[in-house]
Amino acid sequence: MKSIKNLKQTLLQFAKCDRGSTALEYGLIMALVFLVILAAVTQFANVATSKMDIANDAITNAGN
Repeated sequence: MKSIKNLKQTLLQFAKCDRGSTALEYGLIMALVFLVILAAVTQFANVATSKMDIANDAITNAGN
């Protein structure tokens, strides 16, 4: 019975502890920043590929 009381007390102390919450928040912010950067790079790559395809078609058709 004593071990159950100790477990309950330990869990309550763990629930009250907020030392790791800041690290978790920073981790979530970093993940969000990563997703925004990934989306921006993907969009840039799509636009750049489209422009290169247009330029390639213009160069290919200029010889005809």
